[in-house]
Amino acid sequence: PDIIAIATIYFVEGALGLARLAQTFLLKDEFHLGPAELSATLGLLSLPWTIKPLYGFLSDGFPIFGYRRRSYLVLAGFVGFLSYLVLAFGLDTVAVVDGVDTSMALTITIISLLLSSASIALSDVVADGIVVQKTREASERGDDAIAGGLQSLCWGSAAMGALISAYFSGSLLESMSPREVFGIASVLPLLVSGISFLMQEEPIGKKISSGDIQNGEVNDFEIEQAEATVGEQMSSLWAALRQPNIYKPVLFLFLWKATPTSDGAMLYFMTNDIGFGPEFLGRARLVTAASSLVGVFLYNQYLRRVPIKDVLFWTSIASVPLGLTQLLLISHYNRELGIPDGAFVFGDDVVFSILGEFAFLPTRR
Repeated sequence: PDIIAIATIYFVEGALGLARLAQTFLLKDEFHLGPAELSATLGLLSLPWTIKPLYGFLSDGFPIFGYRRRSYLVLAGFVGFLSYLVLAFGLDTVAVVDGVDTSMALTITIISLLLSSASIALSDVVADGIVVQKTREASERGDDAIAGGLQSLCWGSAAMGALISAYFSGSLLESMSPREVFGIASVLPLLVSGISFLMQEEPIGKKISSGDIQNGEVNDFEIEQAEATVGEQMSSLWAALRQPNIYKPVLFLFLWKATPTSDGAMLYFMTNDIGFGPEFLGRARLVTAASSLVGVFLYNQYLRRVPIKDVLFWTSIASVPLGLTQLLLISHYNRELGIPDGAFVFGDDVVFSILGEFAFLPTRR
């Protein structure tokens, strides 16, 4: 049951990409945000993912009704469900048109999007915790193959959800409004809440009693987790971050993620200048998701044993000239070369998705 729960959580995380384009077109077309405003808003929506350690501290240090995993998964599922419902139906009460204060509607929308993002991040942290626990238990039994299998299950489930939702995220917008897409997506977080009841987790008070400890029926890991406090975990985290082999990779990843992108401006260029619609953007997301799978295969086949520093160095070097190829599309010079806009975008997505996996996967090793 725990394995099914893990797979379901990651599948939902990938499948919620169904609402990604709806989110973008809602902000762009109904609220008329410009490229800079849209980029700032999307950056704000990534905030819940930057404080993921906080969710881990909360779930480990403050069990709800005696449960560290199940209660937080139920909470995450219902928060996500309600957030998408507000996006689907709540805005009708403060319609953007008819003279109602647009800033109020935008504020409600951003809060709902923030809560939906936080619910996904919370369920992701809980699922990661289950994976870590299962991996440690397997290592104690000497079954090291479980760790790799669980990581493959997590990534494969998320990739499957992303693949299924990628095309429909655009095609649905051709026949319905973004709010209707949010209504469809609202069902997915409920799967997380429902699957949590299949997990094999006993309440903390029942799971760890003094008699169990004296009889040796509780392993050291469970005792350690039960007795850990948020303060102790933060102290351990700070001690780890002070180590050069920890803070240097963290600093590199911070600078990498902090690098500005042109995603917001490129979206406006492709929709307003070139004239691409949601259906084409959905197909582009499908190509991107499929290319990511190819990138994972190629990495595991040829680069898995290459030193991480070498992989990151050469992918960074290769990304510089490849990144400049977008200038061909922006200047429409690709047309003079006989390359249609759509074909150029697909080719660009394939190359960058594969290269992105080459750069991303070493950070997960």
